[in-house]
Amino acid sequence: MYEATDNLPESCVIVIFGASGDLTTRKIVPALFNLTAEGRLPSRFHLVGYARSGFSTKSFRQHMRVSLERHSRITPQEHPDALERLLENTTYCRGDYDTTSDLTALRKELDSLEVHTGPAQNRLFYFAVPPETASGLVGRLQETALLERRTLAEAENKGFHRVVMEKPFGHDLDSACALNAGLLKGLEENQIFRIDHYLGKETVQNIMVLRFANSIFEPVWNNRYVKNVHITVAESDGVGNRAKYFDSAGALRDVMQNHALQLLALFAMEPPTGMNAAAVRTEKAKLLGALSPLSDEELRCAVIRGQYSAGNVGGKKAVAYRSEKGIAPDSRTETFAAIRAYINNWRWNGVPFYLSTGKRLVRKLTEVAIEFKEVPHNLFAPFGSEDPAPNMLKIHVQPEERIAMRITSKSPGLKMNLTAVDMELPYSSRFSSQSPEAYERLILDAIAGDPSLFTGSEEIRLAWEYVMPVLEYWNNQPEPTFPNYQAGSWGPIGGKDFFREDVCYSELKTEQ
Repeated sequence: MYEATDNLPESCVIVIFGASGDLTTRKIVPALFNLTAEGRLPSRFHLVGYARSGFSTKSFRQHMRVSLERHSRITPQEHPDALERLLENTTYCRGDYDTTSDLTALRKELDSLEVHTGPAQNRLFYFAVPPETASGLVGRLQETALLERRTLAEAENKGFHRVVMEKPFGHDLDSACALNAGLLKGLEENQIFRIDHYLGKETVQNIMVLRFANSIFEPVWNNRYVKNVHITVAESDGVGNRAKYFDSAGALRDVMQNHALQLLALFAMEPPTGMNAAAVRTEKAKLLGALSPLSDEELRCAVIRGQYSAGNVGGKKAVAYRSEKGIAPDSRTETFAAIRAYINNWRWNGVPFYLSTGKRLVRKLTEVAIEFKEVPHNLFAPFGSEDPAPNMLKIHVQPEERIAMRITSKSPGLKMNLTAVDMELPYSSRFSSQSPEAYERLILDAIAGDPSLFTGSEEIRLAWEYVMPVLEYWNNQPEPTFPNYQAGSWGPIGGKDFFREDVCYSELKTEQ
């Protein structure tokens, strides 16, 4: 699972569909450059960008230079030779996604490139396009002989053909199942890599190491010791240039159905039998399948949605969601979603998991926070000490990677005063090497054929099954009172640590 570079082929061609888009500019191209600078890519590697935009190869290479200056963790100035090597091995093809002649021209381009990359026909097709485009594109790639069904044995001899599918994987349960069925008509499961970039983040991978490589944690990782768990995916940004997509999706589809539930699955799953894709995916699917279905009462009281009004974020004014460019002035789309979830199994029965995500919140923050139960008796009460604060363990995913543990300690002095103390492990100061970006790891794993950090079809189905009642409930409710939280707040419930088990959340006052 963690030695992808040992299995890299000698040659590979990556084709990015949607090469002129935001994802390619901000994430994929910088990741490929960083891998080039660190010598991680196959020795004979070529990148082909494909999109409708009117680039030539020369102008696309210049576009790549600009994107790397803005978005790469390794600057082009640090590795000028790597930059030139990547650009020299980059080609751009302009074309439509549903035009056979354009795709035939792409096939001829790949055929000519593969004369130089070696006899093995290793092709990785990266779909940085909307799912409705991706679903039909697979069939057209097969019609034009760009993409073939190949078993693992056939890939060993003829080279691999793989596709990387970006989220969202479907718009709802039915479309996700249809998309998966369509892919499996023409491809083997081992050829499909469904990406959730959170799984490539260093601290997310470290959740399993923290649990299964440290004997002090796993014995208390259960309902006997854990009081509650908060999984927060907060963003300070608005919709930016994703208005069209986000307004049709909303926070629940955009983050909760994938990122938040994947974090939950990794945190709460049972120990896998091994660190391989099949074993890890099996345990994640079991966990998602054990999520307690939301009752009608819970849909009313334990699920919240919100939409931001104008406000101030980080000292800068922010307009209301309905005033963002590309958003309808009467949009009902939620920019905030929160769920109190329970897991029906022996380990977690009765422990609330509070999942929340939102845009235009106080600050960018992704973390898993575990609050442990209080000590059964305060031995220090006779000395005037208050009850010790509960122990906390926080796994910070972004913007800074760190692990923090809160314990209770005696304050220095002659009196027995207790105080909460945070012990922290910041990755930036503890480890000399810089953490790779998530896309770097995932692209490398896709080239190596390791699906461990990619989402399985069963996980996607189970995640959609869990959130579908929420979407259906919202669709059947009267027009919500939007906006109901200010930009620059922690959402529509009045604070970051907003859930309380004894309160019906829909009755809480909106934060002004």
